[in-house]
Amino acid sequence: MSVFLVPDTLAGERVDLVASRVTGYSRSRMAELIASGSVLLDGEIVTRASRLVAAGAMLELVADPRPTHAVVTPRLADGLSVVHEDRDIVVVDKPAGVAAHPSLGWEGPSVTEHLAAAGIAIATSGAPERQGVVSRLDVGTSGLMVLARSERAYSLLKQAFRDKTVDKTYQALVQGHPDPFTGTIDAPIGRHPGHEWKMAIVEGGRESITHYETLEAHRTATLVEVRLETGRTHQIRVHFAAIGHPCCGDPLYGSDPALARRLGIDRQWLHATRLAFEHPVEGSHVEFESELPRDLEHALNEVRSD
Repeated sequence: MSVFLVPDTLAGERVDLVASRVTGYSRSRMAELIASGSVLLDGEIVTRASRLVAAGAMLELVADPRPTHAVVTPRLADGLSVVHEDRDIVVVDKPAGVAAHPSLGWEGPSVTEHLAAAGIAIATSGAPERQGVVSRLDVGTSGLMVLARSERAYSLLKQAFRDKTVDKTYQALVQGHPDPFTGTIDAPIGRHPGHEWKMAIVEGGRESITHYETLEAHRTATLVEVRLETGRTHQIRVHFAAIGHPCCGDPLYGSDPALARRLGIDRQWLHATRLAFEHPVEGSHVEFESELPRDLEHALNEVRSD
């Protein structure tokens, strides 16, 4: 059983919205849980998703009290691991194929649902269904992510990302050889004018700055270390595609599918390897590292063998 207190900021809202915000479940998932009798408010089974809640009310998620109905539980994300957890933050190592949070059209597992299933409550701040999420990784990108567990940590971490004091380091295997081998890509990113799920360098887009340094240069591809000043959607993928060197295995941004098949990868070769920042509450410097997953290591070895 999981128990949550309704914060003042959610007073007067619908119970399905409140439950979604404080637990990490999607709204649709919460509606199913309510229908199954698995949600209690101040000890009473919730029968209407539209019921309004008061600040300080006790919200409980329990095993289905009515065995004639199926219990709906959040999907666990295979391969996701919790690297660090305290009362203010949780750092996870996310595998590819897992979204940061539920979203329209996505039916696979998500980090927030996984944490809810594990009984790890996160902050209620943020837009619906992505509460507690300070920065995101694409579904096809693996590596380190930090989420806030307390409201104070959420506010301070968001500010740290805005102030560019968080060290976000990635490794990417890109096609060909960037020229120069070490450099900065500074180009604004916005929605692609002709593609709903794609980003692009566009006039009037948001400032986007990517620094990179070559680690290994091979015949068909180059391994680069990337540091981000900004955190735009698909930033690394868009920027390297724009200079003619898309991430291997990333057909959305122009990679060679024949090379991806030869390397044995079915997603972009991109991994968040290091995350370092000042702990938002304790004030100490914290840093975390993640090793390359097997599929990326295999692909890199194939490139090295050339």
